[in-house]
Amino acid sequence: MAKESFSFDIVSEADLQEVDNAVNQAKTEIGQRFDFKGSKSSIEYSRSEKKITLVGDDDFKLRSVREILSGRLVKRGVSIKFLTFDEPQKVFGGCLQQAAGLASGIPHENAKELVKIIKGLGLKVQAQIEGEKIRVVSSKKDDLQAVITHLRKIDFPLAFTFCNYR
Repeated sequence: MAKESFSFDIVSEADLQEVDNAVNQAKTEIGQRFDFKGSKSSIEYSRSEKKITLVGDDDFKLRSVREILSGRLVKRGVSIKFLTFDEPQKVFGGCLQQAAGLASGIPHENAKELVKIIKGLGLKVQAQIEGEKIRVVSSKKDDLQAVITHLRKIDFPLAFTFCNYR
């Protein structure tokens, strides 16, 4: 009789619908706040490009827009680690514009490091890199749960989610 094996995937992918909702909430807040009256501050989100563009009248307003967006993302359960901010650039009328990309996939170096952490736990699990995700396989569900618990506790520079738990 063959042993039954269980598995799950580790991915670094933000829930795009939650990001969309957070951006819409942030836009509404910017439109309603008194300190943004008459301001050119805005947030634009391109779901296909996985990119958010922030615009502020000056450095202070841009920082405020970024904080509003970050707060809304956290409230919707999306980690700030999914965002990678570019340097602010001067655009039309003296405004500042900053782009933020949404992470998709685990870079190979980080994937190697995660596999090393998982193998260092001493559990009977096998972790392998499959493109931009990591598959963890074991014959015991308890070992998989232990891996998930450990990975949630560590402070890693990437945000990741667990999916396809079987």
